Amino acid sequence: MRASTRRSPLLALALLCTALLSSSCSDQEVTATEPALVFTAIPNENTTELTLKFQPVAAYLERVLGVPVEYKPASDYAVSVEFFKHGDVQLAWFGGLTGVRARDAVEGARAIAQGVVDPQYHSYFIAHQSSGLEPSEGFPKALVGKTFTFGSKGSTSGRLMPEYYIRQNTGKSPAAFLAGDQMNFSGSHDATAKAVEAGTFQAGALDYKTYDRMVAEGKLDPQKCRVIWTTPDYPDYNWTAHPILEERFGAGFTDRLQQALIDMQEPDLLRAVNRPEGLMSASNEDFESLRALAVEIDLVRPK
Repeated sequence: MRASTRRSPLLALALLCTALLSSSCSDQEVTATEPALVFTAIPNENTTELTLKFQPVAAYLERVLGVPVEYKPASDYAVSVEFFKHGDVQLAWFGGLTGVRARDAVEGARAIAQGVVDPQYHSYFIAHQSSGLEPSEGFPKALVGKTFTFGSKGSTSGRLMPEYYIRQNTGKSPAAFLAGDQMNFSGSHDATAKAVEAGTFQAGALDYKTYDRMVAEGKLDPQKCRVIWTTPDYPDYNWTAHPILEERFGAGFTDRLQQALIDMQEPDLLRAVNRPEGLMSASNEDFESLRALAVEIDLVRPK
């Protein structure tokens, strides 16, 4: 007797399920291999908080640009530059100094956006209430011999500019002017603020926006940790784009990305970069004066 060539209902159902599962797996593989725009930000405050803040930015850029977008946290300022240098990230929210270093390392990299406030940025010098240091209009030379902490070694507002102004106003290196024989680094602006508030250091320097935000949020007592001097203005933070974006997503993509960043208006998005005033266009030339200062104190090599 010849075997029946008809398939049973159960066999047909099994074959259908197998086909659907195979199709689903195939779709996931395509999605997984689709090129993504990966971005990072210098960890100028708690990295866990930054990750939460930048997730909405990733979702916004993905929606506007029509490509997968991912946020990749960096453990420190130097790591963010290394990520960019090796193409692990193609966009980064850098400080002025880290932006200069990243663009020096990658030919064709572009500063494309900055905060409206960033062309006129400044640092605060802060002091513990017990230090005897008082607010002043000029550089506080009474800092001589005081314990002092900078932020990250790669920070513009927490290291480069404070060091520059110490050297400019005293004729000495920070190690020679301040207490101890070496520079102290807290690692981030919020860590500097809390270290001075606790009296661990008598004074320190940090990003003015971080200080103002922490006071406004009740995370810092301005009586215990007070501002004693505000530096002159200088250019600082910026979004810098990697040239590989044009190869990965097509000619003109970087300009589209620039416009998407400038068009960010929602408070939750601007909160990630602490720029409620909004963003504006930027170019590499906007940071040449900063680069010159970094070269002067040997933090960047001459071109």
